[in-house]
Amino acid sequence: MPHDTSLLAMLVMGLVLAFIGGFIASRLKLPPLVGYLLAGVAVGPFTPGFVGDAALANQLAEIGVILLMFGVGLHFSIKDLVAVRRIAIPGALVQIVVAALLGAGLAHLWGWTTGAGLVFGLALSVASTVVLLRALEQRNTLDSINGRIAVGWLIVEDLVMVLALVLLPALGRALGGEGASGGAGDIALVLLVTLGKVALFLALVLIVGTRAAPWILERVARTGSRELFTLSVLATALGIAFGSAALFGVSFALGAFFAGVILSESDFSHRAAADSLPLQDAFAVLFFVSVGMLFDPGILVREPSAVLAVLAIILAGKSVAAFGIVLAFGYPARTALTVSASLAQIGEFSFILIGLGVTLGLVEAEARDLVLAGALLSITLNPLVFIAFDGFERWLRRRPRLLALLERGGDESLSRLPDAKHSSFRHHAVVVGYGRVGRVVGRMLKSEGLPVILVDKDRRRVEALRERGITAIYGEASTPGILEAADIAQARLLVIATPDGFQTRRIIEIARELNPEIDTAIRTHSEAEVAHLEGQGVGLAIMGARELSFGLAGYALRSLGISKKRVAAIVQKERISGEGGAFERRPDIPPREAPELRQRRGDDEDAG
Repeated sequence: MPHDTSLLAMLVMGLVLAFIGGFIASRLKLPPLVGYLLAGVAVGPFTPGFVGDAALANQLAEIGVILLMFGVGLHFSIKDLVAVRRIAIPGALVQIVVAALLGAGLAHLWGWTTGAGLVFGLALSVASTVVLLRALEQRNTLDSINGRIAVGWLIVEDLVMVLALVLLPALGRALGGEGASGGAGDIALVLLVTLGKVALFLALVLIVGTRAAPWILERVARTGSRELFTLSVLATALGIAFGSAALFGVSFALGAFFAGVILSESDFSHRAAADSLPLQDAFAVLFFVSVGMLFDPGILVREPSAVLAVLAIILAGKSVAAFGIVLAFGYPARTALTVSASLAQIGEFSFILIGLGVTLGLVEAEARDLVLAGALLSITLNPLVFIAFDGFERWLRRRPRLLALLERGGDESLSRLPDAKHSSFRHHAVVVGYGRVGRVVGRMLKSEGLPVILVDKDRRRVEALRERGITAIYGEASTPGILEAADIAQARLLVIATPDGFQTRRIIEIARELNPEIDTAIRTHSEAEVAHLEGQGVGLAIMGARELSFGLAGYALRSLGISKKRVAAIVQKERISGEGGAFERRPDIPPREAPELRQRRGDDEDAG
C-alpha cells in the first residue's frame, strides 16, 4: 500500500539538518538559531538538493509559533515588567517608533508604499527574545538589574508586536493590501469590530480561563499520570490558540500567548513549562527552518547595498536610539550599553510580522528576504556587538569627564530591585536545583545554621527565596558564570539535586575546574550514571528509587525484630556492595567535609 511520506521527509530532513547546523554554529560560538535558519536555506527551493514541502513547513511552523508564544506567555511576569516600568515601557515605545521610522524612510527611498514601509519598519524594530535570553545567560547578566531592564524592554516590544499582529489584518486594505478599498467609515468599523472581538476574547480568557485552566490542571495532576498532564498542557495551548482564531478572528500567536499567561500564575506553571519545553523546542526549531526555506540567498548578491542598509538600522540605528533613550531617562552608561547590545538583532516576531505582511499583500517577497538577511547577519554578529560595547564601556571609564557628561544619575527604584549580588561566602554548600529534593536539602542545612547558596533556573522561585532572605542565584548551573556567582571556588560542598545526567557531568566539570578539592553529592535516576559518577570519585551518588527501597527494607527489618544497629549495618553493606545503586566514597578518597559536619554525622550514627 503506497504511503505519502512528504510530512515524514519534511520532519526528518528539517530536524536532522537543524541539528547539524545548530551544532556547527554552537561550535563556532554562534547562536544555534543561525544554524537552524541555514538548515532551512539548505532545504529551500533556492538551493540545490532536497527541497522540502513549503506548505507542510508552514503548517509545522504555525505549531511552532503557537508553542513559542505559549512559552513566552508562561514566562511573562507582570511583576518583572512593573519593576522596570519607568524605563522599559516608555523606552521600548520610543525605540519602536524610531526604528520603524528609519525602516519606513528606507522603504520610501526605494519607492515602496506607505503600508509596506510601516510593516518593514516594525519588523526591524523588534529584537529576538530567544537570542537576548541566551546572550544574557551566557554573560551571567540575566538576573542583574541591567538584564532585567533589557528583558522588560523586550516584553513591551513583544506586546506591541502582538497588538500589531491583531490590527494588521483589519487595517490591511487601508494600508494598500490586496483588495484595497473602503472609506474612513469602513476602516473604523472594521477596526472597531476587531478590537471588540479581541476585548471579548481577553475578557473570557482572563476571567474564565484563569479559573478554569488551573482547576482542570489540578484535577489532572491528582491522577498522577505525567503523560495526561503533559497532554492537558498542550491541549490548553493549542485549544485556546485555535479557538481564538476560529471564534474571535484572533491570531494563533495571541491566543497561545494568553494561554501561557493564564497558566503563568498557577501553582502548576513550573511543571507546565517543563513538560511542554521539549515539544516547544522541537517545533520552534521547525519554525526557524521554515523561515529559512523562504530566504533567497541571492538577495546578498543582487542587493548588497540594501542588505547593508538594513543591517545598519538593526545594529547602529536601534542601538544608538536605545542608548540615547536610556541615558535621557537618567540611567548609567552601562545600563544603556547593555540594552543597546541586546536590541542589536531581530528574530522570531520579525519573521512572523513580515510573513503576515506578505500574506496580506502589503509587502513583496523581496522585503521578506531583506528582513531574513538582516536577521541572519545580526544574530551572527550579536556576540561581537556585546564584546565591542564592553570595550566601549572600558574606554568611557578611562574618560571620567565624558562619562559624567553622559550619566545624569540613576533611578532610585533600581536599588530596590532584588539582585544576584551577595556577600562573599567561604566553606559553604552550593545546592543546584530547588525542587522537591533540593528544597529538603537546603532546608536541613539552613536549619543547622550552615552557609548555603541555592542555584535554580526558575526565576520566580529564586525571587521568592530572596524575599525570605535566602541567598539564591538564578540561572542554569551548567552555563559558565553561574557557579562563579555562587562562589564555587570557596565552597566546600556541591549538591546537585537535579537528575539530568548530561547537565550534571558538565556542572561537575565546571566546579572542579574552579575548585578541584570540592566535595560532591549527586542525585541521579540511572544505575549506569551512578556507576559512572562513582568512578569519577564523587562523594555520594544517590538513585532515588533505591533510597526508597532502603527505607522500606529498613522499616521491614525493624518491624520483624532486627535491631536498629543491625539494620544500619545491613543497609550500609548493601550500599557498599553497589547492588543498591548508591555508592559511598571509595576508601582511597579522603573526606573533605567540614569537621562539624563529620561530628554531626558521627552523632547521628551513634544515635541510630
